[in-house]
Amino acid sequence: MAKYTKEDIIGMVEENGVRFIRLQFTDILGSLKSVTITPSQIKRALDNECMFDGSSIEGFVRIEESDMYLYPDLDTFNIFPWNTQSGRIARLICDIYTPDGKPFEGD
Repeated sequence: MAKYTKEDIIGMVEENGVRFIRLQFTDILGSLKSVTITPSQIKRALDNECMFDGSSIEGFVRIEESDMYLYPDLDTFNIFPWNTQSGRIARLICDIYTPDGKPFEGD
């Protein structure tokens, strides 16, 4: 059974005053990368609608096939226990998918 639902995550972001959410993933060498969104974009992210340019990540794809989607693993949601000058930050670890809905082979 899942730890969190989409509604749980949206509620926690609002209740805890989260200002930024990092959608994290790793490149083919295992280095942590992220796309940072604001709370106004969390629903889109949870619906797997956040894209990034895969050609900007070393070893991912050529520019002609660069659109990639981030699919957050809801169970990885976490609000970092520290505050920054810009506010609270949360994270979700994501899987990477191609525009046709298939898992990216380099993930």
